[in-house]
Amino acid sequence: MKGIQDLFRWNYILCVSMVGWFAAQLLKTIINAILLKKIDWERMWGAGGMPSSHSATVCAMVVSTGRACGTSSPLFAIAFLLAVIVMYDAQGVRRETGEQAKIINQMLTNWMEEGAKTNPILGDKKLKEMVGHTPFQVWAGAILGIAIGFLIPVM
Repeated sequence: MKGIQDLFRWNYILCVSMVGWFAAQLLKTIINAILLKKIDWERMWGAGGMPSSHSATVCAMVVSTGRACGTSSPLFAIAFLLAVIVMYDAQGVRRETGEQAKIINQMLTNWMEEGAKTNPILGDKKLKEMVGHTPFQVWAGAILGIAIGFLIPVM
C-alpha cells in the first residue's frame, strides 16, 4: 500500500489519469465480453467502444488537476481545454473515420468477391472500424473519469 501511495505522491495527476484509463479499458473489455459472450483482449488497449477511455482519462485529469492545483490555476485551464478537444474529436472526427472505414471495407469485400481475389496489393486487408465513439460512450467515459477523479484522495 505504501508503494501505491508513494506513486500517487510522485505525480498525483498522472496516476489518477492512468487509473481513469485503466478502469475504462477494463470496463470496455468486460462489457464487450458480456455482449459477444467471449473475451477479446484487444479491447483492453484498443480504441473505440463503451465507455470511452479517452474521455475517462482526460476527465480524471481535469478533476485531479482542479483538486491538486485549484480550478483557477493555468494547469486546470489547460487540462479542461484539452479534455474538451479530446472528447469532441472522439465523437466527431474519429467516429466519422470509423464510419468511412465500414463503407470502404464493404466496398472492398464486394470488389474482392467479383473476381479480384488475385490482387496482391489488397489481399484481405481491412481498415479498423472501431476508432471513435458515440456521444453516449463519450459521456459514459466522462462520468467514469470524473468519479475516479473525486474518489481518489489528493496525496
